[in-house]
Amino acid sequence: MSEGQQQRFQLGTIGALGLSVISSVSIVICNKALISNLGFTFATTLTSWHLLVTFCSLHVALWMKFFEHKPFDPRVVMGFGILNGTSIGLLNLSLGFNSVGFYQMTKLAIIPCTVLLETLFFSKQFSKKIRFSLSILLLGVGIATVTDLQLNVMGSVLSLLAVITTCVAQIMTNTIQKKFKVSSTQLLYQSCPYQALTLFIVGPFLDGLLTNKNVFAFKYTPQVLAFIVLSCLISVSVNFSTFLVIGKTSPVTYQVLGHLKTCLVLAFGYVLLHDPFSWRNILGILVAVVGMVLYSYFCTRDAQPKATETSTQVSQANESETDPLISVENGGNTLNESSPQKAPVWSSDKDLHA
Repeated sequence: MSEGQQQRFQLGTIGALGLSVISSVSIVICNKALISNLGFTFATTLTSWHLLVTFCSLHVALWMKFFEHKPFDPRVVMGFGILNGTSIGLLNLSLGFNSVGFYQMTKLAIIPCTVLLETLFFSKQFSKKIRFSLSILLLGVGIATVTDLQLNVMGSVLSLLAVITTCVAQIMTNTIQKKFKVSSTQLLYQSCPYQALTLFIVGPFLDGLLTNKNVFAFKYTPQVLAFIVLSCLISVSVNFSTFLVIGKTSPVTYQVLGHLKTCLVLAFGYVLLHDPFSWRNILGILVAVVGMVLYSYFCTRDAQPKATETSTQVSQANESETDPLISVENGGNTLNESSPQKAPVWSSDKDLHA
């Protein structure tokens, strides 16, 4: 990768991270007003509408030729879409059957679980400094968000399933884009219908189980409809930026970003919505920000030697293609010796390029 390409990649990554933060914080504030103030508590059904609107928006973008449709293995797409929808449903069930504190612990468990899965199945190595910064981040988020820890068997099982399915789905997002050479937009466009259908079928049942209310019997006032439309429009940016961030960075980096967004939501809730706030929340947010800064710093510093090594290898390969002396030494078989090797599907150093 040349210096200009590397700069464009870094700018694209920063843009994806910024879009993810802004859209996620916006939709949380919008949904909080919809659920807390207007009484629309049907979160899973609302998510199915989000995905349906996202698919329709992407279909219009495809029709306007903003991106190219690139179909690949339909079984992979279907399995991936159903798995994503299932993970969302399980997270909602986990929140319904557990206390808020235990639900936050469930979300915190996603990072170490992702690191473990990538280490076991993809031989990915995380340096001690990276693991240390992740520990600081998780500690800060835990201080800021975890309150009570009320355990029950059903809630614990649902939380375990939610963590596993979420980790696998996010790892698949990264690996599918690399294996089939599809962009985040192409993958989102093909998987959206399966995610939306999964949640559209189970959504009313789950919401009725958790709220004892019927989503179809709810009184949809103009104000409620306006917030639902706004939430669906913001969700297009949220879903797109999620796939974009995981594709450009890694599942671990996306989870780190997610915890940063949690802290930002707490801060915005205090400033804009006057939510109750304590010194414990402030301390936790500060510790989490320190962990986030350390993680970014160590990733950037560890990535520099890799980039230098890659540039050296590329320049050596280019020299071998043009230098006639090397051609003679290799018996004239320059084509075979200097042809580039096929890149591996999974980049074990992907997380270091965040």
